[in-house]
Amino acid sequence: MLSNLHVQNFKSILSDTIHLGQINVFIGENGAGKSNLLEALALISADKQERLDIEGLYSKGMRVAKPILTLSSFHEQKQKQHIEISVEIHKKNSRIAINSVLENDKTTDSWKNIENPKKKQIITKIEFLLKHRHENAKEESMLAELELFLEGLKQDENEAIDQSLKEYLIYNLETKALRGFSAESKKTPLGINGEGLDILLANFTESEFEQLKQYTYFINWLDDIVVDKEGSMKFYNLNPNKSTSKLYFKDKFMMRHANIFSAENANEGVLHILFYLVLFMSKKTPELFAIDNIESHLNPHLCRALITVICTLAQKNNKQALITTHNPAILDGLNLNDDNIRLFEVYRTDEGHTKTRRIQLNPDTKPEKIKLSELWMRGYLGAISDKF
Repeated sequence: MLSNLHVQNFKSILSDTIHLGQINVFIGENGAGKSNLLEALALISADKQERLDIEGLYSKGMRVAKPILTLSSFHEQKQKQHIEISVEIHKKNSRIAINSVLENDKTTDSWKNIENPKKKQIITKIEFLLKHRHENAKEESMLAELELFLEGLKQDENEAIDQSLKEYLIYNLETKALRGFSAESKKTPLGINGEGLDILLANFTESEFEQLKQYTYFINWLDDIVVDKEGSMKFYNLNPNKSTSKLYFKDKFMMRHANIFSAENANEGVLHILFYLVLFMSKKTPELFAIDNIESHLNPHLCRALITVICTLAQKNNKQALITTHNPAILDGLNLNDDNIRLFEVYRTDEGHTKTRRIQLNPDTKPEKIKLSELWMRGYLGAISDKF
């Protein structure tokens, strides 16, 4: 699990360190830099996948900007030409530090890693010697040792990079994608905007589907979820606008001969809820990911109940998430007495630098006796403007 994230010189973050838990919720004013934190993690993830081109960054869920705008730029500060991001991953009884030092490749407008130049020089030199080993027959045994050493160097580097970091994505749902009208990100099994929900559900095991149905109470009209694997329902003209989604719903209040409709006609709420539940349940989705604006299209009362379920599912299915929200109701579903669940205020200093501050309760405080939503709205947690 990712335990620490340190960011330097990335967008509005001049320098900041966050100590993460399993579920991490970020609150703050619009423009405070919440999404920048999520994107900093996406940048180091793209680096370790060797996908630092524009398409690679976009596929992670980043908002790709001109390099000069991606580097921190503040009054009375000389603009540095590289970004530094480091993470610490806790695995079993060990902690692994992973770093990225990135600068812009002006010829392609993409980014490149300039970290550990000496190590790269060593690897390059060894590869050169091995390539020309036929010219050094007398040194064959030494070259064989160098080959083993080189393999060890590369293996150590690959093993240190956690797979969950490579697979990290930022999800920012769009109703059109959830309804099957767009599939821009091409990510599988779930796209960053909501694509592929029907396909992943079609591949759910019976036990996973039964687990999912435990939460149908979130939608009071929902009788059943149907995935049309054979594609036969298209002949009933249930997708008049030609949505590609094979996801359908039954309404328990409607007559049996006319109670089924497609994702194309479903309300936004049911699609968003299903997506989040599936995201935290499935073994096929990333172990580490972010959700930007989780409250979108959801009733405040539902937000509170949903985040509570998400916290439970994350622990059960080994998921770690970074979540931004502007809805105070989300906070009421958090048990901050559990150290795995963390709340952060994201704010900007007088100089404009993005900083984070963990919000903690007194250990003796009982969560059910306090409403974090009210504390936020009254200004006791920060994360609101003092200008109006």
